[in-house]
Amino acid sequence: MSTAEGFVHVAKLGELEEDTPRRVEIDGTPISVVRTEGEVFAVNDICSHANVSLSEGEVVDCHIECWLHGSSFDLRTGKPDGPPATRPVPVYPVKIEGDGPDAAVLVSVTQES
Repeated sequence: MSTAEGFVHVAKLGELEEDTPRRVEIDGTPISVVRTEGEVFAVNDICSHANVSLSEGEVVDCHIECWLHGSSFDLRTGKPDGPPATRPVPVYPVKIEGDGPDAAVLVSVTQES
């Protein structure tokens, strides 16, 4: 379900396990949604170094690590921490509507944050 601002409901807050990426797709764009450190982040799910899913990697200290070659990306900025990745992954704005575990997690792919 889309909203007027281009945000799409991707999950309920209670469905997102802490530090466990969840892959969703919005209008053909693969997104990794991550709940960590009291916030929810959304980044493009494809590693900028290799064509693999970041949601299959681990989350540590607000970074998501690619399982294939170990590139790590900051969930807040999309920037890699170092080689082999040199390009950032797109980061998308997230909104939380409501309270508690039933709060709606919304992501927009029409604008990068």
